[in-house]
Amino acid sequence: MYDLVVVGAGPYGLSVAAHAAARGLRLRTFGRSMESWHAMPSGMFLKSEPWASHLSAPEGAYGLDVYTAARGVRAAHGVPLPVDLFASYGDWFARQAVPALDERLIGTVAPAADGFELRTEDGEAVRARTVALAVGVLPFMEVPGPLRELPRRFVTHSSHHGDLDRFAGRDVTVVGAGQAALETATILVEQGAATVRILARADRLHWNTPPPALDRGRWPALRAPHTGLGCGWRNKLYADAPGVFRRLPAATRARIFDSALGPAGAWWLRERFAAVGDVRLGQRITSATVTPDERLRLGVAGPDGSTVLETDHVVAATGFTPDVDRATVLSPVLRASLRTVGGGGAPEVGGLFESSWPGLFLAGLLTAPSYGPSMRFVLGAEYTAGRLVRGVRRRLRAGARGGAVGRPRAGGKAPVAA
Repeated sequence: MYDLVVVGAGPYGLSVAAHAAARGLRLRTFGRSMESWHAMPSGMFLKSEPWASHLSAPEGAYGLDVYTAARGVRAAHGVPLPVDLFASYGDWFARQAVPALDERLIGTVAPAADGFELRTEDGEAVRARTVALAVGVLPFMEVPGPLRELPRRFVTHSSHHGDLDRFAGRDVTVVGAGQAALETATILVEQGAATVRILARADRLHWNTPPPALDRGRWPALRAPHTGLGCGWRNKLYADAPGVFRRLPAATRARIFDSALGPAGAWWLRERFAAVGDVRLGQRITSATVTPDERLRLGVAGPDGSTVLETDHVVAATGFTPDVDRATVLSPVLRASLRTVGGGGAPEVGGLFESSWPGLFLAGLLTAPSYGPSMRFVLGAEYTAGRLVRGVRRRLRAGARGGAVGRPRAGGKAPVAA
């Protein structure tokens, strides 16, 4: 039986595995290295600064700066970094810091005596005393309600696309107002789509401003300190003190999670985005049907009333919702047993990232409603990885003393550790 199985091999899963391996835990890590990053369209760039995009290993080893320097690539403040380069960095990090990454996917995680039983996609059973679930964002894709039941030949999420050239010569509607929507629309135009439009519920587009210089003098730095989430003291709280965020009242955390660091385009995209001539704001899709000639007919409501729009394809760049019911890799028993944040769909996690089911640890987007906006970004892996592994070691010691591992207390859901 393994001490820990890590489910997922993106930035959070690889970072957790690196810390666990360094601590000498009996470890297995499952997942396709940086899968969602490799699947992004060619030509996309990181929105975060390179210095805020390191995966986490003990003592800061295997940073992005080490990887880029060895390859003669400039990774500088204010210079956007290609997504495919970042994905390759994650693969390199895995080779350096994660022993024997198993690229099979895990199909199910279920409770078992003294821990958990996991089943790989090809049916192998793996037993573990603890599990770290770090499945990234793909299970939590959000698509507007009227579009959810339509076939994928008509509607896709922005995360489905490794390239966009198949839309050359077609009419495409991109839904959303954030970076994914704006960059997807821009690349579609650049790759020859016949017509590209943005459809967004927001009444205006927001654009990030170019980052100020890192060395800009004492007083500007005090007024608006640099953080991995942008400048400002509020962002500094989110970036540097997720543990403080976790102790805020549940209603306050929910409000901040819904509003902080909202949809915005990167400053370096704005000039290119000007090529997208059809931007329709304050609009929401109310209905969607397939026409006899195999097009989509969308009912759209806006401030000036309702209209009908026909298009060949919709790309929903509408983000991700951290709802535990979408984490279907967890057995129904586990999902139903997890305590959630303020009665919502996101699972509550304790001070060392343990869920309310003893021995089940969570990392990444699922923890954002508990720990704040940084958990939606690579930046949060640094705060998460070492603490989560500390929690795993504490749980293993408790199990060795006869405490529960993988079993909630009798009478209901287990409490979340402080």
